[in-house]
Amino acid sequence: MRRLLTATAVASVAALALAGCSNGGGSEGGGSSDDAAIITTNGNEPQNPLIPTNTNEVGGGKILDAIFAGLIYYDAEGAVHNEVAKSIETEDSIVWDIKLNEGWKFTNGEEVTAKSFVDAWNYGALLSNEQLSSYFFEDIEGFSWDEDSELTGLEIIDDYHFTVTLKHAASDFGQRLGYSAFYPLPSVAFEDMDAFGENPIGNGMYKLAGENAWEHDVKIDLVKNEDYKGEREAQNGGLTIKFYANQDAAYADLLSDQLDVLDQIPDSAFASYESDLGDRAVNQPSALFQSFTIGQFLEHFDGEEGQLRRQALSMAINRDEITDVIFQGTRTPASDFTSPVIDGWSDDLEGSEVLEFNEEKAKDLWAQADEISPWEGTFSIAYNSDGGHQAWVDAVCNSISNVLGIKAEGKAYPTFAELRTDVTERTIDGAARSGWQADYPGLYNFLGPLYATGAGSNDGDYSSEEFDSLIQEGISTTDPEVANQKFQEAQEVLLKDLPAIPLWYQNVVGGYSTLVDNVEFGWNSVPLYYQITKQA
Repeated sequence: MRRLLTATAVASVAALALAGCSNGGGSEGGGSSDDAAIITTNGNEPQNPLIPTNTNEVGGGKILDAIFAGLIYYDAEGAVHNEVAKSIETEDSIVWDIKLNEGWKFTNGEEVTAKSFVDAWNYGALLSNEQLSSYFFEDIEGFSWDEDSELTGLEIIDDYHFTVTLKHAASDFGQRLGYSAFYPLPSVAFEDMDAFGENPIGNGMYKLAGENAWEHDVKIDLVKNEDYKGEREAQNGGLTIKFYANQDAAYADLLSDQLDVLDQIPDSAFASYESDLGDRAVNQPSALFQSFTIGQFLEHFDGEEGQLRRQALSMAINRDEITDVIFQGTRTPASDFTSPVIDGWSDDLEGSEVLEFNEEKAKDLWAQADEISPWEGTFSIAYNSDGGHQAWVDAVCNSISNVLGIKAEGKAYPTFAELRTDVTERTIDGAARSGWQADYPGLYNFLGPLYATGAGSNDGDYSSEEFDSLIQEGISTTDPEVANQKFQEAQEVLLKDLPAIPLWYQNVVGGYSTLVDNVEFGWNSVPLYYQITKQA
């Protein structure tokens, strides 16, 4: 039987997976709106030039999702809809047949064709291009981690039709195609990719307001793309994304109507934001997972000693107290490595007791590690101070210090980009805060990209043959129940090894000004900017 990946078929699965997600901050305000109005919102200075295959952090990702349109997109509930794609079909989850709608153009007038996707994906996958999201193409025939190699699994049939042949079955491949790594690129991009990344040309709802619209460390100005062909036509004139040094400044701007939409309330305002904002406050489940990662390359954290220390650290953290006192109901202590809003999540995995606060067990595990090699020095957790992380990092370090009797402290970086650079270059000298905003609504996305051997977001260089085998078995089956069972077994390996220490599931906690209406936050915590209206 031919399996047709259509908006309807996939939407039913994704909508079920995210049934626990509420719409939260939607509003149906009265009064006339100004369709030329600019919506202001918060953001972070992107780590890299805005190239889809080299952006794996939320600051840059938020911008890319506004200025590019992919084969599919995800709606507020995480359901899948075709966008540039007319159809995506497969019989065996190995060969994928993709046909495009005609008439799509980049904002420089170039038509979006099959070549726009094939060239972009080949660029993203090529070893020597060193793209952070290259691993998204590793399932395609021809991909190599060892040498420059063309993606031979991509075949252009005609201008609006191409096929993708994978090395093995990947049941969720079609669901992945809305992620930014799979966006198309115009031919001009390949003339000078770094220069293109400073002034990217997309085919999405918005476009850059002009040359140098990106003011580094300050803001980026986007305007409505009048030639956008999809269903998500902007109901406003554009976006200004401001890069704040800290969230308290952003929150102050929100309260004074100098900022329209804020997607992260600072922890200093958790006690008051609901009374401050009233029905303009947003607190809803989202596909966000928080942790800190301890690199396998750090002294005292490999082998048996490392496993004992990781388990001791995890059991020394009082997650219940921290989420109650600091986050005041906006976080839920984690019991796995994924998210409760994703289909297949379980709170009953073997070994999950390692995530429970247990002072005596933690001390015993740490002492066992000391018998192998005595601990010296300070345990540190690096974090970016522009992201509202200091309070919980301090609390986690205090909990560790009090239980284990060691010195533990936070290590602040001024910006997220600076933190990511040290993490990416492996110059980090301690643990580092980590987290995951899902690329697409599937369990594999929380596991493969972060913990598979050699994966692009595997910041700690974790490697386990058993884990790799289980997630490969899961992704290769076409039975969703079997796949999720394998992913759960894979997590039980992670619960023993703890390449990262799970902390909590994060709600999206935000708000909006008195000047805007129709504000809705999506399944992955990002506001649906295109549908926001602003009063005239």
